[in-house]
Amino acid sequence: MNTNYAKAILALADGTVFYGRSIGASGHTVGEVVFNTAMTGYQEILTDPSYAQQIVTLTYPHIGNTGTNDEDTESGRIHKVWANGLIIRDLTMATSNFRSSQSLSEYLINHNTVAIADIDTRKLTRLLREKGAQNGCIMTADSDGQLDEAKAIELAKSFAGIKGMDLAKVCCDQAGFTWTQGSWQLVSPEVSPTCGRFKELGTDIEQKFNIVAYDFGVKTNILRMLVDRGCHVTVVPAQTPIDEVLKHNPDGIFLSNGPGDPEPCTYAIEAIKHIITQTDIPLFGICLGHQLLALASGAQTLKMKFGHHGANHPVQDIEQGTVMITSQNHGFAVDESTLPSNIKVTHRSLFDGSNQGIELTDKPAFSFQGHPEASPGPHDCAPLFDKFAAMMAKAKA
Repeated sequence: MNTNYAKAILALADGTVFYGRSIGASGHTVGEVVFNTAMTGYQEILTDPSYAQQIVTLTYPHIGNTGTNDEDTESGRIHKVWANGLIIRDLTMATSNFRSSQSLSEYLINHNTVAIADIDTRKLTRLLREKGAQNGCIMTADSDGQLDEAKAIELAKSFAGIKGMDLAKVCCDQAGFTWTQGSWQLVSPEVSPTCGRFKELGTDIEQKFNIVAYDFGVKTNILRMLVDRGCHVTVVPAQTPIDEVLKHNPDGIFLSNGPGDPEPCTYAIEAIKHIITQTDIPLFGICLGHQLLALASGAQTLKMKFGHHGANHPVQDIEQGTVMITSQNHGFAVDESTLPSNIKVTHRSLFDGSNQGIELTDKPAFSFQGHPEASPGPHDCAPLFDKFAAMMAKAKA
């Protein structure tokens, strides 16, 4: 680690303090401290709106090897870091990747993100597993090099917590937008100086469907995966009335991922109730969208002890009996015991048995808890997008 980095501390609400070095912006930040077990994808994690109001601990020790770029952001048109802070063990001194435009530390500073390195992330992760996700504060030293541990603990304790917090209406794009960009593909230097380009609907991909996506904090690559299947996507803000959505005459409606507690999102729950009771429009939900579909159907959700955050989570497809390795990022889950009789369980976590997927038996509607688009990986669940496309094709036939 470069010894020129300023001193910093991580303070938890239980009074535990970790000492390290600042690798991002100066100052302090507070949020719910969670851990993510993914070995890659730190830029995608930082820019995922689902991490709003959370401070992310990466359990993999060496972070920053591949630098950052302008293309691997997951925050749609609003290119920003959504995580409230970053905690790592070791920041690599060398950055090496043909797509890299700046180092992780430079990226954090440019996006005004407070971050800390050189702490024992194994100890921190054990603590979070035993006690559950905790509120915390990262604080950098002042101009005199001094750290105020008591103030940092006080700030950690003052954070309101995620439960009961409606973040979907805050993290969505307030104006809405259309999306026609497909997945990134590697090409020759003669085609692109960066050796890559995004496929485009109408040029590389035939348009087959017109869908509306409710934006609760949607990830960019989810939109790209929809476009890859021929979808012209109209993205609307979280609080858009259902009447406005139906004016688009959609072939399908998508419920995006997003941060926070699903229960306060009553506007979304009411809109989804209308879709599943008054229409036969195919409906697909991911992450927060999965939880909202369950709530709209009469089920309940619960706050998890430390949630699921990583890219190596085994999930069983109950009907097929197969196991998928999945990307996960959620602190709330559907309470399977409260599901009504018209909903069947399609997927379960093999880590803790929690619900991972549901499907209505009387309507063309289903959802999945994990992130099946999984950029940068894994890709085991990508066929769920094919299922949505098949539902829309059947409805149009």
